[in-house]
Order: sequence, then C-alpha cells, then structure tokens
Amino acid sequence: MAFDRNRLPDPAAYYEGQGLKFHERKGKWRTTACTFHGGSDSMRINTVSGAFVCMAGCGARGGDVLAYHMAAYGQGFAAAAKELGAWVEGGKPTTQRPTPISARAALEILHAEAMLAAIAAGNVAHGVALTDADRARLMTAAGRITRILEVFP
Repeated sequence: MAFDRNRLPDPAAYYEGQGLKFHERKGKWRTTACTFHGGSDSMRINTVSGAFVCMAGCGARGGDVLAYHMAAYGQGFAAAAKELGAWVEGGKPTTQRPTPISARAALEILHAEAMLAAIAAGNVAHGVALTDADRARLMTAAGRITRILEVFP
C-alpha cells in the first residue's frame, strides 16, 4: 500500500468542488472564505500546489489538498488519500473513483442551493421581481447542482 501524490485531484478543481469561491481570478494564490473558522476573505489557497493558509490566525494551514481534506473531514492520512484516489494497493490504484467533494459536503451544497431556489420562488410568487444579481446567483446554484449530479451519478 502506498500513497501516489500524482493521483491527487487538481487543486483549483478540488477547492471549487468543496464549494469555495475564489475572489481573485489571477495568480496562483487565491483568496476565499476560511471553512475552518468561517471567516470571509481570510484563507489563501495556492491553486497550483494546493497549499492553504488562514491569514486570520485560526491556525488552518497545509501543503496540499490531502492536508486540507484530512483537516476538513477529520480523516487520517490513508483514509483521505483513498477518498481522493491517491492510494495505491498492490501496485494498482484503488478502484474507488475519486470525487472532488465528499457526499456529506455535496448534500450540504444541495441543501443550501435548494433553499436559495425556494426563497427565490416564494419571492416571485409574492410579486417580488428578481434582480440581475438574484438571477445570476440562481444560475450559479443550478450549475453547482448540475456539477454534483455529474460527480455522483
């Protein structure tokens, strides 16, 4: 049994799959909310290496997506590596299909997006017109739901 770093998911895709939204679109270090203490605009993520660090001082930091996955889901090294598809057994990669997001995180995203859609539908039913920002957010929600359906067939 061995760990194969080359089989870790692409950092940018992994973090976006975790529901993190980057506030900057250029450079390898991007800013997002810290999932560990809930601070907005306090976590910096390297989209090339997967390293992360909370700039607000909550202590969250790590060198790659494996370290993030271990911290975010309270998993040990081997369990996180297997879940991310980076664990090799008997010279062959594990047969578990790697997903960029856990089933629990996917359910949380689906819940949040469903609530957003329900609130928007209720507002429309009561004659409240959606703003352009509201429509854009609903389209983002639809995209996130579609992505989850692609990951979990």
